[in-house]
Amino acid sequence: MARRFRGFMPVVVDVECGGFNPNTDALLEIAAVMVEIQPDGTLQPGQSWRYHVKPFDGAKVEAASLAVNGIDPWHPLRPAIPEKEALMRLFQDIRRTMKENDCTRAILTGHNAAFDLNFLNAAIARTQIKRNPFHPFSIFDTATLAGVAYGQTVLSKALQAAGIAWDSNEAHSAAYDAQQTAELFCRVCNRMRLPGTGS
Repeated sequence: MARRFRGFMPVVVDVECGGFNPNTDALLEIAAVMVEIQPDGTLQPGQSWRYHVKPFDGAKVEAASLAVNGIDPWHPLRPAIPEKEALMRLFQDIRRTMKENDCTRAILTGHNAAFDLNFLNAAIARTQIKRNPFHPFSIFDTATLAGVAYGQTVLSKALQAAGIAWDSNEAHSAAYDAQQTAELFCRVCNRMRLPGTGS
């Protein structure tokens, strides 16, 4: 993996939020999927994590966003944890996997990945986490990759063009969206491999 992406380790991330402003709106859910490399150089989705997140103090939560993602942030049975705890748990696993793969930095991979990175960076700043494994601004964006490979930039249509299943009833769950995005990223990368190079 270190040779495939010059020391970067792709980690597919999806967040579900209470709005579109990363500085004022709540982070409600975060999921991540590791990307694994096989002996023949092909990529496939690996281990995954998902955390329900409590809105930070003073966070805004827009009703329109909740209508889309279906999250009830205050449901008594929702297993939510503070965002610092969620990020610390996730980062610990990412750093361990980076070490196993001889990678120096994780790179956030996602569909319209700048959105997810902005929310992640805002949460890191709020919680004052010092050991962030992710590159602060570089990303792999599957909207761009799918546009090049399949002529589709909408996630559901890109997945269909790539021959990957899409269940609209599961959409806007961070875990489902991250898993399907990981499938798409691996499919595009495997399609673009040069024969006989292992990369």
